[in-house]
Amino acid sequence: MPYHFYLARCSNNSLYAGYCANLEDREAKHNNGTGAKYTRAHGPVKIVYSESFETRSEAMKREAEIKKWKKEEKERLIKKDL
Repeated sequence: MPYHFYLARCSNNSLYAGYCANLEDREAKHNNGTGAKYTRAHGPVKIVYSESFETRSEAMKREAEIKKWKKEEKERLIKKDL
């Protein structure tokens, strides 16, 4: 089963980084209030970028890497994908 690293744009235009096995389910959980505490306070969210990995560990490592980036760097990553 593939795992995904993702960036979700929150209603206040902030970006939330996470990982999951199913992007659609994860977005729904964020939006129905059962996702992360941060997105409960800043929802609704829309997943705007994702990368797929073979293992959960790889997705988690990518999440940890990207979380250290400044918002401007994350925005460039999103734009590069368009």
